[in-house]
Amino acid sequence: MCPAPAQDLTGWNNRVRKAYCDQPGLRLTLAQASRLWGLDERTCARVLTSLVAMGFLAKTEDDRYCRVDQSTSYQ
Repeated sequence: MCPAPAQDLTGWNNRVRKAYCDQPGLRLTLAQASRLWGLDERTCARVLTSLVAMGFLAKTEDDRYCRVDQSTSYQ
């Protein structure tokens, strides 16, 4: 897997956001998300971190990413 260029991060943000909207109960670790979307872990972490910063995703105490409205525990 190759790192995604910076200009592709917006596209990945949109793609990941859509997946979480389509599957509201989705709770993935970084490794699981990386495999699911075929991204290297560094790029995937950047995408997930940006969605956390936007307030769309939360990172739980067990290091899983889920939608904020589906999370009861934040990190």
